[in-house]
Amino acid sequence: MGAESMDRIGLRRKPKQERSIQRLDLILAAAARIIAKKGVSAMRMTELAVAAKVPIGSVYQYFPEKAAIVKALFDQHASAIQAKMAAMFVDVRSLDQALDRVCTVIDWYYESYRNDPVYLGVWMGTEMDQDLLQLNIEHSGRVAGIFHDAVRGLAPDLCDEEMYARTYLFSHLIGAVIRLAAVSEEALARRMLDEWKRVIRASLFAATAQNAA
Repeated sequence: MGAESMDRIGLRRKPKQERSIQRLDLILAAAARIIAKKGVSAMRMTELAVAAKVPIGSVYQYFPEKAAIVKALFDQHASAIQAKMAAMFVDVRSLDQALDRVCTVIDWYYESYRNDPVYLGVWMGTEMDQDLLQLNIEHSGRVAGIFHDAVRGLAPDLCDEEMYARTYLFSHLIGAVIRLAAVSEEALARRMLDEWKRVIRASLFAATAQNAA
């Protein structure tokens, strides 16, 4: 876990030595295993300490409560998605190429997380937990920034502010669509994703009525 992630999730204490960072990673890995097996609500801090093979005091040293661990796992997933976006859009040269890669990312996102119980347990919490909701909004902003920087010069009919508003909106909605698809029956999920990709292709870079006039 990097320093930026530690700032975002608000650890009670930030590890500075390599051994402390490794212990933090052990705690998060153990938490992921427990959530995958039992779900978020069933995880107990004492059980987590045993699974991570660390003293219970070490768990509380970094995480004041279970919600803080869930936030840290959320950030791990968000960081992986942001890294995928950055890699996918580093060399985009046209709007058609950008749209193709958005659709590729949607498929990757769905395939990677549909059967991931940790992802489902953590991300579904964004609809109920205000701290997770805020982290999710910030995550959408970072993903939008990556996409916006890659395509801002490719859509001259859209002003910079309008382009950012669209990338921000679509970034956030993509996450919501994936989460809905992940808990839906497979055939319906595929149809929803196909419909969503058609909406993106038709509207993400479409000129506004004012610009088209």
